[in-house]
Amino acid sequence: MFAAIVPAVSPLAAAWASGTLTGLGMFAVVGAQSAFILRQGIARAHLSAILLVCALIDACFIFGSVSGLQALTAWLPGLADAVLWCGVAFLSWYGVQSARRAWRPAAGPGADQAAVSSRRAALLGAVGFTLLNPHFWLDMMVLGSIAHGFADARFGFAAGALTASVLWLAALGLGSRLCAPLFRNPGAWRWLDGGIAAVMFLLAWRLLPV
Repeated sequence: MFAAIVPAVSPLAAAWASGTLTGLGMFAVVGAQSAFILRQGIARAHLSAILLVCALIDACFIFGSVSGLQALTAWLPGLADAVLWCGVAFLSWYGVQSARRAWRPAAGPGADQAAVSSRRAALLGAVGFTLLNPHFWLDMMVLGSIAHGFADARFGFAAGALTASVLWLAALGLGSRLCAPLFRNPGAWRWLDGGIAAVMFLLAWRLLPV
């Protein structure tokens, strides 16, 4: 009787819900990209453009993974290793830069914001923290594998994963804006940069093959 009143959930809607929950479980972590977005948002430096770029990259690769990203990695077996070592180098470099800012901040009331004031540098940073992160590629591979279990509804799963990405990016943007008043004190910037440096070095170390 209840089933007659409430229509059954369509396979597409079920796939979307599954993709959203799976995506939130995978994306909602404070990693390299998240730390970069938080710093940019707190500095009020091109946050909207950065979030848009990150969302567009996620959209392309989420749907690309469902369409056949696995075939690309199978065709280029050295791609994973190349991304891994580029990621280690990139994270280590940014960790050093963050550590330098924490140890010896630049002088002047706007010094912390000046480090991220260039729109081009900010957008390149967003691209780098996304595409040079081996965990990003692993997430895309996993999402593509799970999506194929939904057969014809697999693009509904991809849409759900993209929904999760947008929700997490929006939460990061809103959170960084809410935290901005706390960083009027230059000392808070030193603590933030020190924490970001620790995260970058830890991620780089964990990526090294054992």
